[in-house]
Amino acid sequence: MQNQSSNQSDWLRSYYFTRAAFSLIWIAAAILLAGQAGAAAFLLVIYPLWDALANLVDARVNGGLRANPSQTLNVVVSTVTALAVSIALGKSTHAVLAVFGAWAILSGLLQLYTGVRRWRTEGAQWVMILSGAQSALAGGFMIGRALGTATPTIHDIVPYASFGAFYFLLSSILLAVAAYRKAHA
Repeated sequence: MQNQSSNQSDWLRSYYFTRAAFSLIWIAAAILLAGQAGAAAFLLVIYPLWDALANLVDARVNGGLRANPSQTLNVVVSTVTALAVSIALGKSTHAVLAVFGAWAILSGLLQLYTGVRRWRTEGAQWVMILSGAQSALAGGFMIGRALGTATPTIHDIVPYASFGAFYFLLSSILLAVAAYRKAHA
């Protein structure tokens, strides 16, 4: 049982680190390529697709889609979001930001639920719970901004991605510290 717990902790540590790394690369690309419409559009579609893929892989590693309903739903929500962003790109940047805001709310609540569910078996889940709650709040902020008069850009999503990267990296570090302490106890 301890080996299974250790494997799960190793998986989550790697998973969270990979999610943080992707977000940091996405942020850098968003900042550098914001003025290029095609590149920015690609980044706006790829971000929720990455989330869908990451949730799919994590759910499969942790017992499958049936055993992880919040992640299964997050795969669907993130995939639909990528399609909605593709459509919204043809409408306006306000529509794109509103779609991202709705996604941030839904995926944040699902992440929060996943963190609560994992709390019993894994450490560092308080960070994922906090991240999910903040994602939901950020989504409300994005929707409010989308309803405003200022023209949104990809830079309006960068802070959201930045906090996500921070939370995933912090979770990875906390799990690494816990594993180190456990190994040297």
